[in-house]
Formats: sequence, structure tokens, C-alpha cells
Amino acid sequence: MSTHDEKTARGSVPAELVEAALRVAEARGTSVAGVPALAIAQEAGVSRSTLMRRLGGSRRALDEAVRARGVDPGGQKSVHDRAVDAAASVIGEHGLAAATLERVAESAQCSVHSLYAVFGNRDELLFAAFERHSPILDVEEALAVPGEPLEQRVRRIHHLAAEALDREPRVLPAILAQVLARPDDPSVQDVAARILRRILDGVGRWLAAEAAAGRVRDLPPLLLLQQMMSPLLFHFLLRPAHRSVPEAELPTTEAAVETFTQAFLRAVAAPER
Repeated sequence: MSTHDEKTARGSVPAELVEAALRVAEARGTSVAGVPALAIAQEAGVSRSTLMRRLGGSRRALDEAVRARGVDPGGQKSVHDRAVDAAASVIGEHGLAAATLERVAESAQCSVHSLYAVFGNRDELLFAAFERHSPILDVEEALAVPGEPLEQRVRRIHHLAAEALDREPRVLPAILAQVLARPDDPSVQDVAARILRRILDGVGRWLAAEAAAGRVRDLPPLLLLQQMMSPLLFHFLLRPAHRSVPEAELPTTEAAVETFTQAFLRAVAAPER
């Protein structure tokens, strides 16, 4: 690596994240490349979403920063990881329909046969790309925190969703666009149904528990979920298109999240007894 590259690597990733990655790798007796992002985030005392945001959405910058420290981050990524990242890039740049197994295999430098061996079918690959590049894992991590007040948890979930919608590759916006454009496409329906089930199993189940405890109105979980997420999703999906329109006067991300959080609470929070 050149001197310029070393300076870039050191400057692009906070030193505490590099140190955290090295500590976990040493404790586990593996390479940095073999350490899950969640484990690095926990060691650094941040959420997984914060870690990925500081890394620019992928671990490439971390690998370069580790190399700049004179440590080999590990060998080539597995077929699984290369394929998931390749699928996410294709989806973000060209849309869900463009993510064929042939195109992903070419981008990931593997064979289509290898993709079948690892994922079984295209839907499994697409869902893996959604899982890694959407806020779902971070939201599920947030839901696991016990005793968090309703307002604080809603705000946290809104922040995670806003961050995911604003970073590259834009997997979630691309999937939503395909669902809206071709709702009757069987391949789209399969992926969309699995995503919805996963969200309902996490956020939906939590909202149902809040309703059962009398903290929010007793509505079907899907309606509560839509009231909570739809306004925010619509705003952040359109936000990139509105940045070129000065008259739009876009609020900051923080202000938008707070507005949507308070609007949801006013709409569904049960009155205090």
C-alpha cells in the first residue's frame, strides 16, 4: 500500500474501531475478516448501525485501516459474503430485477453453481442482501434491550430506518420500488412477503405487546406498524430527489425523526389513566 493509501485508511476509520476489531480478533483467535460486525460494534460500545455508518456502509475501509496498521485482516471473503455484497450493489444500482444469479455470480467472481450451493435459490440470496443492508438486524438488536420506554424505542427505530434509507447501497429503497411497481410479480411477492413476516415477527410483535399492556391503542399490528413507519419511509425515500429543490426546505434528519416520532405517539399512544 502506498503512503497516500495508508493515510487515507487511517483517516477514514476512527482508531477506536480499528482497536476494537483487533481486540476481538485476538480474543477469538481469528482474523479481523472473520469477526462479525456486531461483535466489533459491541466491543467498541456502539450499535451495529453506527459502526457500519462510520465504515461507509461496508467493511472495506476497516480492512484497509487494519492493513495500514501492519496487520493482515484475513483472506478473501467467503462466497456467501461476496455474493451478498455483490447482490446488494446490483440491487442498489440497477434494481431488484437486475439481481439475477448470473449477474451476481459474475460480480462476486464465483459460479452460479456456487450460489445455488450456498443459498439454494435466488430468493434466499436477495433476502440475505436485505438482511445485511437494511435496518432489520439493528432494529431487532434494539428490541432486545429490556425496559426501554415507548417514546425512546420509537425514536431509536426511526433513527435506524432513516440511516439505512440514506446509505449506500440503497437496497431497501430499491426493493420497495420494485414492490410498488410490480406487486403481482411472483418473485417480488415472495421476497416482500418474507420481509414483512420478519418485520411483523419483530416490530409487529413488540407493538402488539405494547397494545396488550395498554400503552398504545389496541389496533392490528400491521396498522400500528404502518402508522409508525410509513410517513418516515415516504419522507426518506423521496429525500434524495428533494435535495435539488431549494423550496422544499428539507429538515435535518434529527428534526424529521423527532417529528415522525411525536406524530406516531400522538396518534396511537393510549391516554394516561
